Amino acid sequence: MAMDFKQIQELIRLVNKSNIGELIVEEKGFSITIKQKQEPAQHIIAAPAASSPVMMPVAHTVAQAQQAAPAGQQAQDKQKPQDSAPANSITIKSPMIGTFYRSPSPGKPPFVEVGSDIEPGKPVCIIEAMKLFNEIESEVKGRIIKIMVDDASPVEYDQPLFLVEPS
Repeated sequence: MAMDFKQIQELIRLVNKSNIGELIVEEKGFSITIKQKQEPAQHIIAAPAASSPVMMPVAHTVAQAQQAAPAGQQAQDKQKPQDSAPANSITIKSPMIGTFYRSPSPGKPPFVEVGSDIEPGKPVCIIEAMKLFNEIESEVKGRIIKIMVDDASPVEYDQPLFLVEPS
């Protein structure tokens, strides 16, 4: 008996949450391998403390970051009133890492738009992960008030996709 789609999704979630590098499941006539995306190795090279050319760019970068921070905070403060969501809104988050698609295939209408009514079990998007197209279904009843990801954009695990006003 092969695994069903929900069981495979759950295995992907568990691997993403854990430190497991690879999981292989084999049953009668069925095999699945789930590998975690490997982060590129970071090589840190220590420079002698007396070397001023190494120290100056670092100090310059810190100064630039400190100057840029207040400007970034001002921009965020200006956006807060516009981007504020209703207090009772629910966020639909990505259950996996992959590529977000709003419609079932190119040229087809999107699953949902802002203002669309949704209910548990209704598809809201597709996330492509490891060449598999995973239809993401709503777990709540409500109305879409904001779509937070552009079509064909990469998404991370637990990244907000939609804001929903519950009904």
